[in-house]
Amino acid sequence: MAAHFGRLRKGATTTAVAAVAVAALSASQAPGVTTDDLGRQSAGSAQPSGDANTGGEGGGATGDSPYYTDLPPLKSPNPSPSASPTTGTTVSVGDGEAGIPATVLDAYKKAEAELRASKPGCNLPWQLLAAIGKVESGQARGGRVDASGTMYSPILGPKLDGNGFALIADTDNGAYDGDPAYDRAVGPMQFIPSTWEWAGRDGNSDGKKDPNNVYDAALAAGHYLCRFDRDLSVQSQMNAAILNYNNSTEYLNTVLSWLEYYRKGTHEVPDGTGTLPSHSSNSDPASPSPSTPATPSTPSTPSTPSTPKPGGGGSTSPTPKPPAPTSPAPSPTPPTPTQTVDHLEDADTGKLTATAGSAFGAKVAVRAESKASKGVAKVRVRFTIIGDTDATFTGGESVATVVTGSAGTATAPALVAGEKTGDFTVRATVVGRVLGGLDYTATVTPRQADTLTRTGDTPLTCVPGGEFADQVELKATYKGAVAGKVAATATLIKSADDPTENDKGPYFKDADGKTIRTLTDLTTDADGVLKLPKLYADDATGTFLLRVNTTGGAVLTVELKVAAAAS
Repeated sequence: MAAHFGRLRKGATTTAVAAVAVAALSASQAPGVTTDDLGRQSAGSAQPSGDANTGGEGGGATGDSPYYTDLPPLKSPNPSPSASPTTGTTVSVGDGEAGIPATVLDAYKKAEAELRASKPGCNLPWQLLAAIGKVESGQARGGRVDASGTMYSPILGPKLDGNGFALIADTDNGAYDGDPAYDRAVGPMQFIPSTWEWAGRDGNSDGKKDPNNVYDAALAAGHYLCRFDRDLSVQSQMNAAILNYNNSTEYLNTVLSWLEYYRKGTHEVPDGTGTLPSHSSNSDPASPSPSTPATPSTPSTPSTPSTPKPGGGGSTSPTPKPPAPTSPAPSPTPPTPTQTVDHLEDADTGKLTATAGSAFGAKVAVRAESKASKGVAKVRVRFTIIGDTDATFTGGESVATVVTGSAGTATAPALVAGEKTGDFTVRATVVGRVLGGLDYTATVTPRQADTLTRTGDTPLTCVPGGEFADQVELKATYKGAVAGKVAATATLIKSADDPTENDKGPYFKDADGKTIRTLTDLTTDADGVLKLPKLYADDATGTFLLRVNTTGGAVLTVELKVAAAAS
């Protein structure tokens, strides 16, 4: 049966059958989920603070799209067998439901491996991706994908045109969903285009980010779930991640049930042979609407007998009925707040500068305004970090969406500088409108030190042709505080007045054992300590100088003495 995808119809719920099944499964298949006295499940922890305004467009990744409500079968020691229509082999219902198409299963496991390397603290299980994939698209329509993981035919939700669904005007010029007028949820993990634009990933290394490719979609879903430094091994944080993906408690319960089911065991089935669910949260064939009884007909009013005219036959014409009153024309639908936005204005954003590894002191703030320059509330503003930088917003993301307040102002989360120095851009745009955005330049400066000192005071001496017994160790500080991860250079110079590299005297050795007298790419450790490699002496004797410089202007000159041993 064809699935229906897109944004959830207002008031849509799962069937009573599903609700009862959820209650039955709650103890064994939904860890961390409790059941109320009506048999409905409720999450122990709903959405975390801040998620509502930093997720996708209102409904997280999917726009709160409809989803499959089929629940996993109840486990039993002897599940009733049935014959496979294709092979004739007897299989159990449970075994069939547990099967995941080969390419789809591989995509989930590859996404888990990538997240284990890039975000090890998230503890993402691939079974969670499988549970979401089952609920969102029936495992990519039962695995109808090619060898690279791309759907043979795209999965598209209905137009989000306000007709039974929320209104989301086009945000991608039809690039992902083929619709230049309205957005649709796209692909096996049902991302809306405005979310895919920043959350999309290239999961199969083909150079593209395709929401209809299961490798790309699974990896994007994994990164989406792992936002805000979540640890999915903590049940409350997993619940929050699932709710942020699709904000529905029934959705949470259904996903948790499939997660527990897949954790108990699953297996690979050929692509295209996966079991397709049949019930959707906005259209459930199991609960057909009762037919409307026919309206009884109104008995006709008997005609008024004619009144004979005096003095002759014939009858008078009946009195004509007055015309039926006409219904007033429906009032036009008022524009949404987003539709009234004319432009964005800066809202006193401060100077965006920070030292590598530290937080920026100022935040980007904008104001959504109408043509009359009045602030517009309840408008989603997207802040995007652009450029060659590893700076992020608090939580580790490069994109954040914030809803404007009563004055029309939206303030981005705090920026945190990475290790890459230089300029990058923060762009603010209105979600759901094609309007010019605002660009802000942010600058990351190198870590600095203003003072260098030796950690010891032992004289550094050596005999000609020998090696120095002690290595040079220094400590860097900046304004009295430890200066960790500061870049430094060490050079054996000719004299205090001539900082060029010496051609005789003490030297270092490179990896091949060759003589070098300048060391670059040095960095202090987290405690501000810099320990130089071992020093050697050639046949020249005398007092020589080693000069160390750091970013920020700290300089230290160290004396090295080479003299023959006393008789």
